[in-house]
Amino acid sequence: MPMYQVKPYHESCASLRVELPTCMYRLPNVHCRTSSPAPKAGHVQGESDPSLQALESHQDDILKRLYELKAAVDGLSKMIQTPDADLDVTNIIQASEPTAISTSALDLNSVLGKDYGALKDIVINANPTSPPLSLLVLHQLLCDHYKVLSTVHTHSAVKNVPENLLKCFGEQTKTQPRHQYQLGFTLIWKNVPKPQMKLSVRRMCPIEGEGSIARFLFSLLGQKHSAVTSTLIDSWIDTAVFQLKGGSSKEQAAVFRAMNSALGKSPWLVGSELTVADVVLWSVLQQTGGCSVPVPTNVHKWMKACENLAPFSMALKLLK
Repeated sequence: MPMYQVKPYHESCASLRVELPTCMYRLPNVHCRTSSPAPKAGHVQGESDPSLQALESHQDDILKRLYELKAAVDGLSKMIQTPDADLDVTNIIQASEPTAISTSALDLNSVLGKDYGALKDIVINANPTSPPLSLLVLHQLLCDHYKVLSTVHTHSAVKNVPENLLKCFGEQTKTQPRHQYQLGFTLIWKNVPKPQMKLSVRRMCPIEGEGSIARFLFSLLGQKHSAVTSTLIDSWIDTAVFQLKGGSSKEQAAVFRAMNSALGKSPWLVGSELTVADVVLWSVLQQTGGCSVPVPTNVHKWMKACENLAPFSMALKLLK
């Protein structure tokens, strides 16, 4: 016996017929002729309404402001997304007014990549007990080629930083909007075993070591060398880092002999122009106090020639 009884909704003798739809939506035919007037020619050709033009102009202004905000946020993210987030912002020092751009300056977009609206910021962590003088020299050389926004920070873990290191980029005399600079150079005094450089937090690993960072910074100056010259430059940098800085007195004496021989043939270590090899070797000699072996005559003249250049003399003042 059924639990529920329901009356039949159709007669048993009649066949069940259900009409199914053949179209989900019905729209009027737009192709048929109507009595409505044809659209105006100006509307067909796409003449814009003045109110629409004003709206587009307002949208362009908003997008421009967004790009400027994005540039500022990208610059801050290089510190906020790293362990350097707890910086002491009271020790921020801006560099002096940027110099004129040289006509031989390299196109930074071809080296660092194009990022519309964002300032390319180089962030370097360095230990104040062993200042990387080569990086300070290269910073001054970069300032001669580009408009550089230079800043100095002190990590909260570092308690005492000499005043000359806090002002290693000079005093700020005039501030300009961030987007008017071509390159950002941020130096953070921090307790690290070796210098570290970060260019893009999201897209690259840190570059470690004074020699490696110096190679990268010097490449931004636009100098081009042959494969043989580049090999000699890399060899001198490796010699400075591994033998002159951390080697024995016997290894240091061998480096001095090689330098004295090379400087007897040319004014600089590799040819007649200053290269990153001269910058790194000079920096290592200053940091080690001239090593424990006598300095040959040609090497002594070469060191004096380096110190006669303004970027070297400014960096040398930090050791005094």
